[in-house]
Amino acid sequence: MFRRKLTALEYHNPTGFDCKDETEFRNVIVWLEDQKIRHYKIEDRGNLRNIPSSDWPKYFEKYLQDVNCPFSAQQRQETVDWLLGLAVRFEYGDNVEKYRNCKPVTEASDVQKSADPLINLDSNNPDFKAGVLGLANLLKIQRHDDYLVMLKAIRILIQERLTPDAIAKASQAKEGLPVALDKHILGFDTGDATLNEAARVLRLLHIEELRELQTKINEAIVAVQAIIADPKTDHRLGKVGR
Repeated sequence: MFRRKLTALEYHNPTGFDCKDETEFRNVIVWLEDQKIRHYKIEDRGNLRNIPSSDWPKYFEKYLQDVNCPFSAQQRQETVDWLLGLAVRFEYGDNVEKYRNCKPVTEASDVQKSADPLINLDSNNPDFKAGVLGLANLLKIQRHDDYLVMLKAIRILIQERLTPDAIAKASQAKEGLPVALDKHILGFDTGDATLNEAARVLRLLHIEELRELQTKINEAIVAVQAIIADPKTDHRLGKVGR
């Protein structure tokens, strides 16, 4: 997940890094701050460099706040990815002339790009990832390692649920006739008038659901009969059949 960015930053072990390993994780954070990000002055990096300290998570949380990271220390993968993206931006800023003439490698054709506008997005941009993750959390969409996949899921949800037509359809209230609960026999007594009334309501709702289910079953039966109950007559055989 982090190999390409670590390779671009010339990290000594880009393929073997495991962010779940506490020691490796802390070492990468310190390396990024010392070598690439350099947000703190050298004399202010002591707490972050003290990797074995039990207070290190507290100082790391403060560091994330100082660099305006949108993720918390508990969101380890997102945090590492965001810091790597920030380091890549600073690396480019320090070596503009070196990267100015580099041509981006594009695998998609122009036809594909015009067909799907998401292909043109920079999925490695930290701001893009933070925005997609924020929308996913707001809409309660399952997280995915590929942020473009998450964005497509967000787009589908918005198109199906949040368009003006979908909202208008969902907001249409079903009007029904008033029901006198006291005229419906419950069949048992809970010993509490309020509970008895609630039980009557639940029973009526259950009956309504059963009616809807029966209607769907009837529709299914009719549809099947329309298929199988349409025999063709063969006059030569003198019988009805296929």
